[in-house]
Amino acid sequence: QVQLVESGGDLVQPGGSLRLSCVASGTFSRVENMAWYRQAPGKVREWVAIITRSGGTSYAVSVKGRFTISRDNAKNTVDLQMNSLRPQDTAVYYCAADVVQPVNGRPYKYWGQGTQVTVSS
Repeated sequence: QVQLVESGGDLVQPGGSLRLSCVASGTFSRVENMAWYRQAPGKVREWVAIITRSGGTSYAVSVKGRFTISRDNAKNTVDLQMNSLRPQDTAVYYCAADVVQPVNGRPYKYWGQGTQVTVSS
């Protein structure tokens, strides 16, 4: 069984910063792509950023230049550093990972339970 657990969500003022973390645990061979998504009230879940196992990154236009995704392969963790936060960044942030199972060598996508980020004065 694989679990993803996020942490770091909080209430922050506009212009502030926050760092989210996510750790993958359980039985698996390795973690391939890791990503962050978010879902604002009344909206569909949207992709925020992704990082490959080798460190390649990509960002949604709305966060590019403000957010930075990073990972530690030895610890199976992925972080999201969020700077210059705006009220429209308010959402539940979810971690997702493509985890390779040892039984068949195939990757399966797993999701965390989400962490709330609220940007408000």
